[in-house]
Amino acid sequence: MSVSTPLKLYNTLTREREFFAPIDEGCVRLYVCGPTVYDFAHIGNARPLIVFDVLYRLLREIYGASHVKYVRNITDVDDKINARAAERGIAIRELTEETNRVFQEDVAALNCLAPDVQPRATEHIAEMIAIIEKLIANGHAYEADGHVLFDVPSMPDYGQLSRRPLDDMIAGARVEVAPYKKGEMDFVLWKPSKEDEPGWDSPWGRGRPGWHIECSAMSYKHLGEVFDIHGGGIDLVFPHHENEIAQTRCAFGHNVMANIWMHNGFLQVEGEKMSKSLGNFVTIHELLNSDRFGGRPWKGEVLRFAMLRSHY
Repeated sequence: MSVSTPLKLYNTLTREREFFAPIDEGCVRLYVCGPTVYDFAHIGNARPLIVFDVLYRLLREIYGASHVKYVRNITDVDDKINARAAERGIAIRELTEETNRVFQEDVAALNCLAPDVQPRATEHIAEMIAIIEKLIANGHAYEADGHVLFDVPSMPDYGQLSRRPLDDMIAGARVEVAPYKKGEMDFVLWKPSKEDEPGWDSPWGRGRPGWHIECSAMSYKHLGEVFDIHGGGIDLVFPHHENEIAQTRCAFGHNVMANIWMHNGFLQVEGEKMSKSLGNFVTIHELLNSDRFGGRPWKGEVLRFAMLRSHY
């Protein structure tokens, strides 16, 4: 397939703009981190949805709609989900189904094309366990006190995506201090579940996955051990994407997980990023369906246009 106008993308991994050359022009592969379905998405969460929808459309235009595979996951097992379901007094599945339904409606209203695959974390537990077993066998993970942890010092070039000093990584990771960990940077791949928490049988007992292993498993399942582009918000560079790279590379023995890493910037609110932790957010659903802001609901195409007026 001949591409008349070469595409240049900024690669977070190399900190350079690079000409994009897919591994296979017959199937250009894109993975973007999707929502954790514990609450409605705020308008800042719409930024990556719209940004990577534009990229998906561009890739389809260049290589042909049938030659691009876009995967955006749904995280439906997470401690935030457990806590919110308990807070509301409803079943975890009820919460995730309701939140995902509203999310899909919101994204459609923003005129985003549906990804080719939207894998759920809970449907990929077997792949997660298989990757964890590979990491243990390869000497990159260890079992301790019912947990399985990634052994960060076992990977000499850990940190190449974020390029942070060790002290900054320790602070940024907000890692749990636990007596069973060999090193303070080591992160959880699998952890035990209490009776009232979601859990699956594993070689290490009934438990559930850590957050980072989910995307490694879903991207591997649907795009392979190495693929073209991995995207997400800039807040995911560390620790999430750094740990994805560590897991996938050390499990499969490659130098890269994805050739290009792309990250969108934050939506700013009076100089600060919009986030639920700061309380300075408004949900997509509110803007589309209420007159709380400006005395009328906002149309999806207006929100989309507003987002695209600034550089991604």
